[in-house]
Amino acid sequence: MKGDSAKPSSGASGQAFAALMGVFLGLAFLKFGNPPIMAKFETAPTNIYEFVMGYPWPSGWAYGMLVALVVAGLRLATPEPHRPNWIVFLPGAWFAWQFVTSLFSVDFSLTQGVLKHFAACSVCFYLGYFFLSRASSLRTFFIFLLGALVVVVIVGWDQHFGGLEQTRKYFYLYIYPQLKEVPPEYIKKIGSNRIFGTLFYPNTLAGAILLLLPISLTLCWEAKDRFTLEARLFLVSIVGFGSLGALVWSGSKGGWLLALLLAIVAMGCQNLSRPQGSVAGGLVSSRRLKIGFAALLIVIGLTFFFLRYADFFHKGATSVSARGDYWRAAVQITVENPVVGTGPGTFSKPYAAIKRPESEMARLVHNDYLEQASDSGIPGALLYAVFVFGALVRGFKKGIKGDAMAFAAWLGVLGWGLHSFIEFGLYVPALSWTSMTLLGWLLARGRNPLDKAESAR
Repeated sequence: MKGDSAKPSSGASGQAFAALMGVFLGLAFLKFGNPPIMAKFETAPTNIYEFVMGYPWPSGWAYGMLVALVVAGLRLATPEPHRPNWIVFLPGAWFAWQFVTSLFSVDFSLTQGVLKHFAACSVCFYLGYFFLSRASSLRTFFIFLLGALVVVVIVGWDQHFGGLEQTRKYFYLYIYPQLKEVPPEYIKKIGSNRIFGTLFYPNTLAGAILLLLPISLTLCWEAKDRFTLEARLFLVSIVGFGSLGALVWSGSKGGWLLALLLAIVAMGCQNLSRPQGSVAGGLVSSRRLKIGFAALLIVIGLTFFFLRYADFFHKGATSVSARGDYWRAAVQITVENPVVGTGPGTFSKPYAAIKRPESEMARLVHNDYLEQASDSGIPGALLYAVFVFGALVRGFKKGIKGDAMAFAAWLGVLGWGLHSFIEFGLYVPALSWTSMTLLGWLLARGRNPLDKAESAR
């Protein structure tokens, strides 16, 4: 399997770190799916049911695990010395600017949680860049991500087939009477029939599927040394149809369209992820055949989309108009605070004063790039956007050729980056920590031969 190779290894220690990193990120999808601005609503589990099956764990537990990972990385996988690309410095510069803007925050109680989360994002990037890239094989790491997606999808299917109703009954009978304050978002979430799995809300579930599905399908398909062709087809079918079912039941319109786009991108770039001369690499090499498949995929995907969401458009696409108001407000706030913004995570404060009366209240912009501009000014937005898309471009050019798993990871992070134009994936720990780790790993793969030669010497 190609994600297993191509880097100098720290032997068993590098493998051990990759496994630990996979456990942490896999666990994030199950227990750390809430945005940091919701930290005041966090409660520690009080019994074994809540610990295993109940609410998300407090974010402080995740930060403790991340500190332990840093220590493990320093002990298990000594970073490989090399000349870094300029993009590698951007996450550190971006976080430094977030810290500066936090000094001018209009509500530091919101900012402090977001600042910790952003620190974790930067740490995850550098763990991926310096330590994860030292492992000779990432099979175990990707298996844990596959396992996380499977659990998330199973929970989503259970919610669709009666689990949501049971959750509502349990919540209102046993949990609600004991709570002093309940976030309106949660009341709305459990009152809807849209599934959300183990994540914050339905659109976040869609973001998780966009990020993890390419990795999971490729991992199943590339396991030629362990499964027969029939077994691999079965695994791909189960994971694929299960995830697409969850995506449909999440009710995420943007998630569905982006999944269609990623499928077309995967088809167009398919040869890049295969070694030259391989049979698999030539399966869809004909330009006409690719165009025909892409056209068929577009027709089927869009037909299903409009049939599925006809009522949504008939009612006026209310969520689209609501996002338009969030984005308008974010631009206005940026114009009024162009340098330092209003402080990380504080969009809700100025928005409450300028929102249209008919629009729903929002804690986040539902667009990470505009949120960055609103919260940390134009410098913060530029640093973040240049980093994300610069890393994607660099990773595409240097880090994926001839490696199916690397291409799948790149495709998943591309889905996260595009989904961030209509959602707040940066502010969901499970999504952003995983994406940052993968970006770091992809950039480390893209080091030039001179860097590798110097490292070898």
